[in-house]
Amino acid sequence: MTEPSLTSLYQQLILEHYRNPRNQSEIEGYTAEAHVSNPVCGDEICIQIRLAEDVIKEIRFVGKGCSISQASVSMMTSVVKGKSCDQAIQLAGRFADMMKGNQEVAADISMGDLRALRGVSKFPVRIKCALLGFDALRKALQKDQDVDRNVYSKREMIQ
Repeated sequence: MTEPSLTSLYQQLILEHYRNPRNQSEIEGYTAEAHVSNPVCGDEICIQIRLAEDVIKEIRFVGKGCSISQASVSMMTSVVKGKSCDQAIQLAGRFADMMKGNQEVAADISMGDLRALRGVSKFPVRIKCALLGFDALRKALQKDQDVDRNVYSKREMIQ
């Protein structure tokens, strides 16, 4: 019996995060929020973050979309929880580098489950899907942001 390939294991991990997303719900009393969408494919993500002393104490999301966008944001929320805002922004930049084909980043174990998405870099049309959650993270962590509480109901996004 042959062992499954690394690609197959990564595909399984992506599907696991898509079917059983981590940190998918709303946060009461969040301190930062951002809503992003990809009008080309219809993917939508709303990130809510509770910050304390510039550290991400809690991060959650609601949204809808393809397996890549939803798995990516699930993985991202797990990796950035407990990190400083600067560390989270740096991770977002490193993930973008991985989506551009940077093999050094793809081999970095500190990227956690996000490494499973490295194959997406071979499909340019899907890169935006993988980056959508990170776009929301960056937007939510912008200094002096005004929290947009007029975004349409997050519950409408899920349906």
